[in-house]
Amino acid sequence: MNQHFTIDAPPLAGLFTFECVARHLNFARAAQELAVTPTAISRTIKVLEAQLQVRLFNRTTRSVALTEAGTRLLRTLAPALEQIRMSVQQAGLASGQPTGTLRINTSYVAYMVLIRPHLAGFLAACPGVNLELAMDNQLSDVVAAGFDAGIRLGHALQRDMIAVLLSPPQVRTVVAAPSYLAAHGTPKKPEDLLGHACIRQRFGAAGRYYDWRFIKGGKPVQIDVQGRLVYDEMRAVTGAAADGLGLAYVFEQFAAAELAAGQLQPVLERYRLPGEAFYLYYPNRAHMPAKLRAFIDYFQRCSTAQPFSH
Repeated sequence: MNQHFTIDAPPLAGLFTFECVARHLNFARAAQELAVTPTAISRTIKVLEAQLQVRLFNRTTRSVALTEAGTRLLRTLAPALEQIRMSVQQAGLASGQPTGTLRINTSYVAYMVLIRPHLAGFLAACPGVNLELAMDNQLSDVVAAGFDAGIRLGHALQRDMIAVLLSPPQVRTVVAAPSYLAAHGTPKKPEDLLGHACIRQRFGAAGRYYDWRFIKGGKPVQIDVQGRLVYDEMRAVTGAAADGLGLAYVFEQFAAAELAAGQLQPVLERYRLPGEAFYLYYPNRAHMPAKLRAFIDYFQRCSTAQPFSH
């Protein structure tokens, strides 16, 4: 007589919760992504560990780490869960209604130039999509951090990614307040910047400085400017320049409101480099999630070089 043994499989919700915690290695961040409490996350993981009869995480008051068993489970489980997500999203695409949470990593400038002016329209057009936006000026690894896609300038894209053009070229220009130029003079060529107070910007709080680059005599030149003020946000750089504290090197579109109001004036315009476009980039997958396709299609249609306020 044949005997059949069955093992109760853990519910999918528990497996998705495990994958989310394993990705963040932080119960609070996983709870935030899944829109539940950390207590609920902890309870789900305990139930899953009891069902599997194995410990998946080593937890202390300060850290969360995968056990060897947890690492093995994640390695085999993650592709299957991703396939399930894709199947659900493809079903949404077939019904014409993309669904799910879309996580985008972007710089503040790209957010203000490309996304914010059209955000209300996108949310109205895609009611089934929840949009989570993380803004930082560091060149984050979007895959490791669990994002669906990132938005950066062309030169800053991660390797081995699919890139989609998302904007017209964005031109950087040197600007200063009329009061600063009246007091210190107007630079006539890039080298003159070495005699001026320049407001510099870093990639993140401890990253490298943004390059001040120009075209002169048909060749690119870079000026190692100096200045006492350094920020990691272009909005702060623009504001400091409008306050008359020095020269700034910013996207012309980003400073459009101050330029139009006469708070800032462009200088060295004849030496400006051609603009560089923003791209959305994402990992190579067999099928693009419907929610990401909807995002790309919508914002490509809306991509214009119009002024905005920050």
